[in-house]
Amino acid sequence: MNNQTTATVKRQSLQGQWSTRLAFILAVTGSAVGLGNIWKFPYIAGENGGGAFVLIYLLCVFMVGLPIMMSEILIGRRGRRNPVTTMRIVGEEEGGSRKWALVGIMGIIAGVFILSFYSVIAGWAMSYVFSTAGGSFVDADASQVKSIFDQLSGNWKLSAFWHTIFVVITVAVVAQGVQRGLERLVKILMPALLVLLLVLLVFSMNSGYFGQAVEFMFRPNFSALTPSGVLVALGHAFFTLSLGMGAVMAYGAYLPEGTSIASTSVIVVLADTGIALLAGLIIFPVVFANGLESDAGPGLIFQTLPLAFGQMPGGVFFGTLFFVLLSFAAWTSSIGMIEPAVAWMSESKGIKRGVAAGILGAFTWVIGFGTVFSWNLWQDKTFFQGTFFDNIDYLISNVALPLGGLMITIFAGWVMCRNSTSDELNCGTGQMYKTWRFLARYVAPVAVILVLIEASSGGMVSDFLSKIGD
Repeated sequence: MNNQTTATVKRQSLQGQWSTRLAFILAVTGSAVGLGNIWKFPYIAGENGGGAFVLIYLLCVFMVGLPIMMSEILIGRRGRRNPVTTMRIVGEEEGGSRKWALVGIMGIIAGVFILSFYSVIAGWAMSYVFSTAGGSFVDADASQVKSIFDQLSGNWKLSAFWHTIFVVITVAVVAQGVQRGLERLVKILMPALLVLLLVLLVFSMNSGYFGQAVEFMFRPNFSALTPSGVLVALGHAFFTLSLGMGAVMAYGAYLPEGTSIASTSVIVVLADTGIALLAGLIIFPVVFANGLESDAGPGLIFQTLPLAFGQMPGGVFFGTLFFVLLSFAAWTSSIGMIEPAVAWMSESKGIKRGVAAGILGAFTWVIGFGTVFSWNLWQDKTFFQGTFFDNIDYLISNVALPLGGLMITIFAGWVMCRNSTSDELNCGTGQMYKTWRFLARYVAPVAVILVLIEASSGGMVSDFLSKIGD
């Protein structure tokens, strides 16, 4: 542990900085709000006790997700460099080891690999904008809807085409830099995403099943909340905020001095949670109105909902807007996945930002073919956890990201001294600081370790807790 006082070191980011606090909030919220908010959170909330789950989830977000997010931002602003260099120089300044740079390396590798499969699924969402607008799902039955999805995912050339388009538009934004690229995009897409959410919400409120959806998601049913459900809430509270892969740290490096990290982080957490809840209130009225099974993941997005869109009045309009929303959410998330790696290559290797973005984009694009082929040519070639896609998803979600988040909160809580962390948080050493420090040092690390064990062991922690409860 380090309680010593270190000299205050102030650096300027080599990549520029956000022009306003709002730009930073929009960027981090855009990074956090992704496919998981729309296809996962509503389902797990409804299946694990509704309002009871939401209450536990909010508790987990504020006790685990928020302190880790604050830790990642303050480390980023302290170092003012890419995650690899930041972890190295801040580690050395705080009397630690330069090997903390390995945390940054793991994060940027994780981000690139996440984008490699994320871009394939996001490409499908873009494809569905045109399929839905063209009336492909009108009056289609379940087998026809499944056939449309199989024709997309099973055709590697078509899937690769949309994968390519998505990688290109992501690289095009990141290549332009912080203000001309990232900031300009989120200032357009995040308000547009909110407008789309509200339009779709009004549409769902008139479906006749809105009340049922509200009850499904918010009525507290503590009997349905199991130890496994609590761990699901804990895990999602961590994963939903894009923690552990360096995106938040990179964005923190561009945050102007004097901006409150605490209040800004709270706004991001509330926005991310609010959008996830709105997504549920949009999706479930459609599901219930058509007598469909609530599901999670690609099945919900690419098969269940299109079937409903094809049967409901105004379904073409509603469905098209929904997939535009999904594409926007994926796009704002994707730039945060590759930004840390681009910043590292630009700063450490002296490569121009545009060239670095192109090189890393090409690398990501090539790796993405592993996911493309996992749904067709390599579908039967399985090992360890399954297909190439299954293995990448497993290693990133169950190992790299939780481990990265664990190391980040340990670094901020135990390696950095009080003077450094309180200086970056701009909150003195009062009760707010003491609360953050306690959560970052004790609560968050233990929680992430539980998530790591639960995910890697196939439910060992929840099984143990269930036996104790019995």
